[in-house]
Amino acid sequence: MSIEWVNLAIDDLRAWGRGRGVEVDADEIRLLCDYASDYLNVNELGDFVPATFDELLLSIYPRKVIAPPESAPETVAAARTLVDYLQESGAVSGETAALMRERLSDIATRMPGALADTANFGMAKSLFSSIGPESLEQSIAIPSGEVPDLGEAPCDCPGCTPRPAVRLPSPETLEAELRDVPLLAALDRGEVPYLSEVAEGEPLPRWAAVVAHLVERDTGGQVTGHPQVDEELYDLLDMLYRLQSPAPAAVAGDYLADRAEDTAVDVPAVLERLAWCGLLRLEDGTVALTPAAVWALREHYLALGLDAPQAPDLAEADARGLIEGLLDGVPTELAEDDISRWLAARPAGEAAAQLLAAASGAPAVARGIAVTIVDRLGAEAAGEVRPWLDDQELRPHAIHWLTARGLPAPALSQEELLWVSVDMLALATPAAADDPEMFAENIAASGPPAHLIEEMWRVDHPDVVEVLELLGRSLPDGTAAKAARKAAFKARSRGIR
Repeated sequence: MSIEWVNLAIDDLRAWGRGRGVEVDADEIRLLCDYASDYLNVNELGDFVPATFDELLLSIYPRKVIAPPESAPETVAAARTLVDYLQESGAVSGETAALMRERLSDIATRMPGALADTANFGMAKSLFSSIGPESLEQSIAIPSGEVPDLGEAPCDCPGCTPRPAVRLPSPETLEAELRDVPLLAALDRGEVPYLSEVAEGEPLPRWAAVVAHLVERDTGGQVTGHPQVDEELYDLLDMLYRLQSPAPAAVAGDYLADRAEDTAVDVPAVLERLAWCGLLRLEDGTVALTPAAVWALREHYLALGLDAPQAPDLAEADARGLIEGLLDGVPTELAEDDISRWLAARPAGEAAAQLLAAASGAPAVARGIAVTIVDRLGAEAAGEVRPWLDDQELRPHAIHWLTARGLPAPALSQEELLWVSVDMLALATPAAADDPEMFAENIAASGPPAHLIEEMWRVDHPDVVEVLELLGRSLPDGTAAKAARKAAFKARSRGIR
């Protein structure tokens, strides 16, 4: 999806609501915009049409979101607010908005049934899926590591901790970003005396020199307003470089405050100042390096003789390379862009065939990523999905894919239902290890019932023992947990590994 247009739309919508005293369910509307972008080719607000809401609320939402039927009025209300905004912002005409409201009145009577109808449940919502509403609906389940403890700075020794490979935008994109950096505009006006040594020149070399000066020279507090914080810039930026994804602004603030010794630090002001310098991006309570800062830091590392690898562009990889790259750990926003561009570069049928071929015989997590991406494709890929009905591991996924699009498909047998339940739970295992409490909460809401768990030991799946042991530890229902432990014992007795 195009995250940028959705973010801008939600920001404008919040401001519109505040100005009119309208209560805006921004999270629900963001979800609707995300799905419209992902599945209905809505790339801007003006792309919404009346029929969009039928598909969105009666098909996609019931398949993707774990929500009780009684929650339908809240979702329809959010959609009505979106329509009001679309009309008042000029994205759609009054006539179109009236047709949208007419559709929503009809949808309001039908959506509770759609949410309750198990035939609408997608793999992300099925009774044996345990990943949970948020994890399931993130664009892809990608290992990304934990937010590091910023209390300890990384060792300055070049050989200690390898820096991760980073993704770099094109030079054209970087130059466009630099044109909007207030620090550089102020430097052009001669208003930044502590950077007077930086020579004029081409935009990118000049920016690299600016960042090197900021992180290496004694700027005496002229950058952030605090001399001790200026001295810690290298370590702070280096840690964010290694993290590669947004960190809580409070965590970064605590780190800076600790390093300032007895001096009180106005953390929000410091972070805003670093954003003004073009180094940080502040958003929704998080802080991350700007793409331009990532590029300049990498240039600085290379100039120091340090190892700073560049990650390949996954959109240019084959299907196996795409999956393996995502498994290596990619920030969600980058993963979304990679996947979108990868799919855009080939016909839907070709994409499905390549992804499913790469998934065949792969571990559950890799298979789950491939199937999740294929689930974005429309019915035009059916000709390349249907042959995988003959593949034992991919058959249940292919059946689900075809059924979800109203295409002819065989019914899942009991054995296939059991196998795919284990397969989906195996996909959740890494997330369960990272956050056992969240997994337990999600499995309680959407996990398989005890009678299904009791039969899982029969499944010839390489991860069945691990899955059953995980359920035995995590299920809050004592009866279901006991059934899982007994089933794990039976599976081990069968020699299934």
